[in-house]
Amino acid sequence: MPMPLITIGFAGVLVLLGVVAWGLTGFAAETKTALIPAAVGAVFLLLGLVALHALFRKHVMHVAMLLALLLVIGMGAMAGPKVPALLTGGEVARPTAVATQALLGLFALVYLVLGIKTFIDARRKPAAAAGG
Repeated sequence: MPMPLITIGFAGVLVLLGVVAWGLTGFAAETKTALIPAAVGAVFLLLGLVALHALFRKHVMHVAMLLALLLVIGMGAMAGPKVPALLTGGEVARPTAVATQALLGLFALVYLVLGIKTFIDARRKPAAAAGG
């Protein structure tokens, strides 16, 4: 599957994550920060749509991979230390936020791995064609 389409799908997952997280907080105005994954998803949607044009694909996909890497690092630093307590039933301040951060980081990691695989495959394809 082409990486721009994967990016658009990833964007949809993040928007859904943000809306569900906000719903779990009761759609309260003071918990709109639960929509941050949806905002990040909107950025990935824009990147995916721009990457559908071959002229911009390589540069835009590199930007998307950098953003995904920053998400993995940031969410890992924020949620990583709290996840064990959350999973074992320990007390965690704002458990919905921690779970959302952990899922955002996990989804970004999966996206990053798919992107890296796509980059590797793209590098190998011209080499295989030239050698054959």
